[in-house]
Amino acid sequence: IWRRNNLRNALTCLNCIKKDFKLLSSSIRYQPSLSVSCMFQVMVNGEKERVSLLFMKALISRGSVDAVSQQMASHPQYLESFLRTQHYILHMDGPLPLPYRHYIAIMAAARHHCNYLVYLHSAQFLRVGGDPLWLQGLEAAPPRLRLLSHINKVLAHQPWLTACQHIQTLLKAGEQCWSLAELVQAVVILAHCHSLCSFVFGCDTDSDFVPLSKSPNGTPPTFCPFDAANGNTAVPQPCDLTGLKERIQKSQEEREKREERFLQTQTLQQTDMEEEEEILCFADPSRFITDPDFCYQEFARREEDHFQVFRVQDYSWEDHGFSLVNRLYSDIGHLLDNRFRSVTTLPSLHSPDLKRAIWNYIHCVLGIRYDDYDYGEVNQLLERDLKLYIKAVACFPDSTRTPVCPRSWTPLKTSERICVNLLIMEARLQAELLYALRAITQYMIT
Repeated sequence: IWRRNNLRNALTCLNCIKKDFKLLSSSIRYQPSLSVSCMFQVMVNGEKERVSLLFMKALISRGSVDAVSQQMASHPQYLESFLRTQHYILHMDGPLPLPYRHYIAIMAAARHHCNYLVYLHSAQFLRVGGDPLWLQGLEAAPPRLRLLSHINKVLAHQPWLTACQHIQTLLKAGEQCWSLAELVQAVVILAHCHSLCSFVFGCDTDSDFVPLSKSPNGTPPTFCPFDAANGNTAVPQPCDLTGLKERIQKSQEEREKREERFLQTQTLQQTDMEEEEEILCFADPSRFITDPDFCYQEFARREEDHFQVFRVQDYSWEDHGFSLVNRLYSDIGHLLDNRFRSVTTLPSLHSPDLKRAIWNYIHCVLGIRYDDYDYGEVNQLLERDLKLYIKAVACFPDSTRTPVCPRSWTPLKTSERICVNLLIMEARLQAELLYALRAITQYMIT
């Protein structure tokens, strides 16, 4: 199976390369005097088309393009990898039912009081048939979901506390027990949403988010505008969203007609229920968390406490985590691995050494160390205000504690700043997965 998956991925890459090569070669064939700058423009146009296609898919499936995707649009290759992973864990085949997946995402986002993601997944929870009563708070959810509360808070704030006992409790909880496959998918969703909160607050998306009272078609909106006052007006717009909507208008006409006929048959009672469900989308994130005072603490020093440093040489993503998660949750390992590789190869002004310093610094503050890395480089390459920003976004993103952008960011383009936030998000995602997967491994061998 592993060889077949690798072969399939290789063939997919080859097909993409062939398409890109044909596009470039055809441009050169018909333009013999094509200069280097023109060739670069061809590549830029290709990237714009790539983003346009991704946005068109989002418009067709959701009716809008969310703010996170717009922020990531300056890095199309990564955006494609991110959206593919997110779509897989939230919508494709898996052991967990769709309402469970979005409710787990709500629980994860609520740990950081991320109104934007709580609202977004609340709306999606209702769309896939979730029980509106669950949105009244965690106490209204099924006991199985409430059992995730402890591992949710530990992974979100102090992942080094994740232990084999937590896994055992979930897998041997009587009638409410989780299967190993269900737990792995739940852990992936929790880690994905925790790290996405870091990106949302790092890009200041949550502070700009004001839920609309009602969208034109009666569906809770998923679009969050940018705030010009916060300097976000420089975010590139690689394609015209209005134009895209016009291009898919024909495909939506039939659906709109069906929706109109359906709405005409709605009773007053059903209309009141829709309004009630929409109000629930504005639920306070604190309803979905327990132990609200539990938060990030400085990782204990070895000489001061019993917590041991997580050494990558003993348990790494490449040698251990990837194979385990891919075996228990088919194909997700490949998708996650592609995300990690994409973010570290993003074209930017930052040197590979600086990217590695950011990655390793985030892992360090979360208790993960690399024996073959000289941590003196962190202080050499990262200015103090940048370190403070990175630590804030990675460890305690919160709507009440939005980190201040470092002064060294002033001359950087928006795409460069987004690149740093993407690095923070992916480094944190991998750190949480390593702790959770190591605990699962320990449970399996005991």
